[in-house]
Order: sequence, then structure tokens, then C-alpha cells
Amino acid sequence: MSRSVPTVMRPGGRRSTAADDIDYEIKGTEMQFVEIELDPGESAIAEAGSMMFKAPSVTMDTVFGDASAASSGLFDKIAAAGKRLIVGESLFVTVFTHNGEGKARVAFSAPYPGTIIPFHLSEIGGAMIAQRDSFLCAARGVSIGVHLQRRIGVGLFGGQGFVMQRLEGDGWVFIHAGGTIVEHDLAADEEVHVDPGCLTAMAPSVTFDIVRAGSVKSMIFGGEGFFFARLVGPGRVWLQSLPFSRLAGRMIASGVGARRRSGD
Repeated sequence: MSRSVPTVMRPGGRRSTAADDIDYEIKGTEMQFVEIELDPGESAIAEAGSMMFKAPSVTMDTVFGDASAASSGLFDKIAAAGKRLIVGESLFVTVFTHNGEGKARVAFSAPYPGTIIPFHLSEIGGAMIAQRDSFLCAARGVSIGVHLQRRIGVGLFGGQGFVMQRLEGDGWVFIHAGGTIVEHDLAADEEVHVDPGCLTAMAPSVTFDIVRAGSVKSMIFGGEGFFFARLVGPGRVWLQSLPFSRLAGRMIASGVGARRRSGD
């Protein structure tokens, strides 16, 4: 099932959860942003530099490490910051809190063309594994950790899939992926082979491994890399059609070719 819509709105309706139960709208097509509505005292957390706009009553606070309530001690904060550094994120998380009356909004924009995917973690088992640079924002109370693949082969040849983010909690979390998103529900022992960069997220029950990309000739001249990611169910996986690494590679190659043609 593909997801690419101009506006996705999550209607009101409060729940009693550990994480703040925020409301949201996802707007746009190719360059999407998520607009989060906060009640008094509610907060959202986001990556540094992702804010698009906010109401005056929404204040910003920079937190070292994990902004979830579970990481309150100094050691917890240092450990959480180290995990974020491993997955390629900033050591700091920005917390946006509504300190006024009524409702207030804050918006976060995607860093490049693609799709923003909303997840309510309580509806998918309380946890998900996501690509290391895909996290955009979440409700306060969601924990952002690190997920390391245990197999040696995955560590050596799995590319970005070796170190991934583990998002845990019972609130809303938003991740960003390039291009169009495709969801696959894998049955038990069902498998699919994908480009490692195209894997956006997966359920913790899905097994991640690598397989060789065909013969030696195919590996060298096929243009698809030496290895594929082998995903085995049960569980759901989310794939992106345009990984940022592929987009950046094409842009660099185009720039190099243009300079060569111009004689620089």
C-alpha cells in the first residue's frame, strides 16, 4: 500500500497514555510537513533544525540525550546521547512545550522530498525499528534508542541497515522517507530482498540479514551493489522508493559530469 496524500489529519480524542497524546495534520505532497496541535502542558520532541513554525506560546528547550521521561538521571542522559551519536543524530533534542491557554500549533518540515509517515506505537506493539536518519519528531514520552544488528555479515556489508533507531513508547512518532512509501506485511518465514537503503522501518519481529546480489558478474557490473537486505517475517516493513544516498549520488555524479563537459 502506497502513501502519498496532500493532507492527513488525525482527529481529536484523548487517551490516557504515558506519552503526550498529540493531534496532528500532515500537509503537502512532495515536500511534506507535519503540523502538531498541543493542549496546555503538552510537548513534542524533534530533531534540531526541523522546526518550520510555532505559536508564540510554544517554548523551546534543548535537552541533552533522550527527552523521554525515563531518561532523567545524568548517566541515562549520557547513555542516550551516545546512542544518538551512534545512529548519526545530534546529541541534543529540542522539546516544544505549550505553556499558554487553549490550543497551539508547531510544525516540522521534511529535509528532502518524500513522505512523512505517522505511527502510534501502542498500535504496533510499542516499538519499531527505523532507518538511522529517518526520525523527524514525536510526542514527548517516546524514547529514541539504538538497534544494532547482531550478525557479523550484516555489520560488515549491511550498510545503513547495521545501525538503526529503536523507537519505543505508546505515543505518536513521525518518520520521513524519500519518494513513495510501500508497506509489506510479511507472513511467518516469508522473505523479501531489498536494497538496504530502501528499508525505512520494520517491526522488531522482522529478521534482517544479507544475501549476495547474484553471481560475481552481477555483483560487479549489475549496478545494484554486492548485497541485498534479506527481510524475513513475521511483521510489517516499510520501504522507500528514493533513499537520500541514491539521490545524493546522482546529484554528485551529475555535477562531476557537468564539470568534465565544461573542461573545468
